[in-house]
Amino acid sequence: MEDTLRIADKSIKNRLFIGTGKFPDKSLVRNVLEESQAEVVTVALRRVDADSIDENILGHIPESCIIMINTSGARDADEAIRIARLGKAMECGNWIKIEVISDNKYLLPDNTEALKATEALVKEGFTVLPYMSPDLSMAKRFVEAGAAAVMPLGSPIGSNRGLKTEELVRIMVNEIDIPVIVDAGIGWPSEAAACMELGCGAVLVNTAIATADDPVAAARAFSLAVIAGRTAYLNSGMAVNEDAKPSSPLTGFLRDDK
Repeated sequence: MEDTLRIADKSIKNRLFIGTGKFPDKSLVRNVLEESQAEVVTVALRRVDADSIDENILGHIPESCIIMINTSGARDADEAIRIARLGKAMECGNWIKIEVISDNKYLLPDNTEALKATEALVKEGFTVLPYMSPDLSMAKRFVEAGAAAVMPLGSPIGSNRGLKTEELVRIMVNEIDIPVIVDAGIGWPSEAAACMELGCGAVLVNTAIATADDPVAAARAFSLAVIAGRTAYLNSGMAVNEDAKPSSPLTGFLRDDK
């Protein structure tokens, strides 16, 4: 059976989601998405400029990709809801990454306001994926509200510090029944693989790809890492031993004293 990620009514093969901010040249976005074969891409509504072909990020996204509008810039639930509705009105679809941030220093998500926005938008028929600080009780409330997945941070946005929230993410993966997608802070392909080895449904990477010396090569590396991590998770079960265990016999060859 083919291993796919199911979110709402979509079956997704590629578990690397890619963000579209910080690219030095918007034309790179298409090359990155095609090279990585990513199927889900996040877009901040502020980068959608219907009056400019060159500046409109949507013009650089392959039609095969699922566009997920990001409510970046929202400071409370009302603003996030308004951005989501605008995105849908602009025919960007109904997939929404809820991002509500009122903390200007660390840019940590406001779980309470994100929950309010999730509750409202799910009732309006949106496919909602809230960005959140990892917390099991809040994750369960997002599930109850109808979120299609939850997106806990690995470390602060744009920090490239990696999976600093590993234990909290592991608990969420084990305890909730919707996909857990690590979003923010992943700086190296090995960290993306580590997320997948925990059983995460996907990872979302932006800064580490967009600011790399070669974003296209970086996207390829992250895509391969996600595949490797997912494959390892599906074939896990290796025993952990305190002592060394030889892979070959230690006796009976060359020096066999009898």
